[in-house]
Amino acid sequence: MSDINSIVRKSSASCKKTVQGRSNSARTGWVSDNWSGYAITGKKNSFRSISAEWVVPYVRPSRTPSYSSAWIGIDGFNNENLIQTGTGHEYVNGSARYYAWWEILPASETVILKPVSPGDRMKASIAKLASGKWLIKLCNLSKGWTFCTKRHYRGQQNSAEWIVEAPSIDGETAKLTRLTPVSFCKLRVNGKSPRLTADDGGVIVQNQIIVSKPGKPNVAGDAFTVRRP
Repeated sequence: MSDINSIVRKSSASCKKTVQGRSNSARTGWVSDNWSGYAITGKKNSFRSISAEWVVPYVRPSRTPSYSSAWIGIDGFNNENLIQTGTGHEYVNGSARYYAWWEILPASETVILKPVSPGDRMKASIAKLASGKWLIKLCNLSKGWTFCTKRHYRGQQNSAEWIVEAPSIDGETAKLTRLTPVSFCKLRVNGKSPRLTADDGGVIVQNQIIVSKPGKPNVAGDAFTVRRP
């Protein structure tokens, strides 16, 4: 587990889209400087639950500190609200660190004090229980632990996402960690496959370079892999 003091400064942010509409050069639907992966949108209150599994990636060394998160969430694509849970992977002071977390914007992330290692299979879900009340659940299937918390959340519920992110450090978008591919599978939204298409995908562009890009979804539209080009 990382030193807690080095983690609490980090937080997610809503999607910082830099191009509206389809990006032909990236062959995806949107471009951002902090999100890559897939997002779907709808009317207010469209999304009541979301879930997925993924494998915690390995972090490769970098000359300067670098950070990344893999997560699922509701909201944040077209608004400033967001409820989410996932894993963090960073390279700081010459070593890689891995951990689990949950977050509801505008608050910073809360670290889940359970062990996480590269190669672990994670299973996450977020579900609305009643008006304003939600269940956040994260399981490490490899290590056999489960974390649950019930929280109040009143976002618009008009987007749902499966994301690899370059998180914010002291309010600034971080340099993205050099990661092995992150594979998401068994995607569900409102209990069904989201039936993703390439137009739902987005890439991270930093310093005019694509640094994280999702592959095409599978035939069922419920699995994909994010890679660093």
